[in-house]
Amino acid sequence: MNSSKRIVVNTLAQHTRAVVNTCLSLYSTRLVLKALGQSDYGIYSLVAGVVAMLAFITNAMVVTTQRQLSFYHGKGDVTELKAMFSNSLMLHIVIGLGLGLVLLALTPVIFNHMLEISPDRIPAARGVYFIVILSLVITFMTAPYKALFIAHEEIFYISAVEVIDGVLKLAFALCLPFITYDKLMTYAGALAGIMLFNYAALSLWSLRHFEESMLVPRLNLISRRYLKELTGFATWTVYSMGCVIARSQGVAVLINRFFGTVVNSAYGIALQVFSSILFVASAVTNAMSPQIVKAESLNDRGRMLRLSELLSKYAFLLLATVTIPLTFEMQEVLKVWLGDVPPHAVALCRFVILTALVDQLTIGLVTANQAIGRIRNYSICINTIKVLTLPVFWLCLSLGCSLEHTMWVYIGFELICAIVRLPFLKYTAGLSIAHYSRHVFARIAIPTLCIAATCWGMTGVVHIACRFLLTGLVTLCVSAASVWLFALDENERHGLVQMVRKKEQNMK
Repeated sequence: MNSSKRIVVNTLAQHTRAVVNTCLSLYSTRLVLKALGQSDYGIYSLVAGVVAMLAFITNAMVVTTQRQLSFYHGKGDVTELKAMFSNSLMLHIVIGLGLGLVLLALTPVIFNHMLEISPDRIPAARGVYFIVILSLVITFMTAPYKALFIAHEEIFYISAVEVIDGVLKLAFALCLPFITYDKLMTYAGALAGIMLFNYAALSLWSLRHFEESMLVPRLNLISRRYLKELTGFATWTVYSMGCVIARSQGVAVLINRFFGTVVNSAYGIALQVFSSILFVASAVTNAMSPQIVKAESLNDRGRMLRLSELLSKYAFLLLATVTIPLTFEMQEVLKVWLGDVPPHAVALCRFVILTALVDQLTIGLVTANQAIGRIRNYSICINTIKVLTLPVFWLCLSLGCSLEHTMWVYIGFELICAIVRLPFLKYTAGLSIAHYSRHVFARIAIPTLCIAATCWGMTGVVHIACRFLLTGLVTLCVSAASVWLFALDENERHGLVQMVRKKEQNMK
């Protein structure tokens, strides 16, 4: 399968997975919120969020491992692949266990000084905390195998496992009302069990299909060179993701301090929506990232930058098609989804959606920077801006600003980060800002306006039950037409037509 066709197939697999899992996840959240209640759901979001402030290291290690494996896979060096995977597996095990012990040691500090939780629910919250730590360790053990699948561009199997993950979570959410034991702890335990299933599914398949895969690191392959290469890249990736998670969960802690656990429930809903829509955006990112890294490994800088531009354009348009109608219809969607909508939930969901959309404007440049491996200066320059959101956020709330007005700070800092990526990649990779503007910003402008105008018209003129379904359908049609006419260039349209024709011939 050639690279272009593989990108399309992998994107379709990831997009299908994203749509199915988003639907499953949103409905599961409604059931869980109803079964736990707003207060207990807020407690889970808060406690799990504190652990997530360090769990970002898992995602950083996935990015690091996938980048290194894709780089050597592009060169076709199996020996290097085996050594890199073995060293990565060792590193994941050590860091996972180490973080678990650190989090256990921090238990008194977190529950006595950081969180505001009703005294009668502290024992359950502690139990959830310990279960989430176990989940974190399992996630670390899973990370190298997920990176291995992405590096090999075997996206279909990952998509299938993640769909099963969503089905299992929905099944448990349906059973939750009938459980007599503490529902909050049972919910956390079930999620940990599902994570263990994911680990088994990915690791056992890898052992059968990837020769560099193993369950235990091979000590003879452990090398200071590979560990240094991994840790050097991972350290700054950890810093980057740490800034993102610290901002997200730092806002959760500030909301807890100023407004209490009920508003934390609303923020938890917003983060659930945020996670779901990024799930959609990752359909393009996961499909194209290996090709971007491999192009750089073959010293084809021009193709690498071109693919990065395409990644930004496709990821933004895909997300805009989903999120702009969702933003307009948020009130009705949350009412249908949750029934009892927590205070501030509608506004917070709209703000986090806009934040995600702004980030996609230059998301391909994140992967381009990872491909060239100059991660330190990027992390310091770009992602430090994200964490600076917190002191300004705290200042606004302290001065009496409303939560809705303060959230504009969140979006403003995200826009600054997106813009700063352009001159940074110009300096480090030779990116042409003018070329990027013509082929990304100019190409997405008209489709975005068409989508927004369609949603504005539908919500202003049509007044029927479940209007959001009609808005979504009409927007999808308008988006497809405007993207074909204005976003794709002649070569992209020709390539897509040829691929469809070939597919039709193969089916005959």
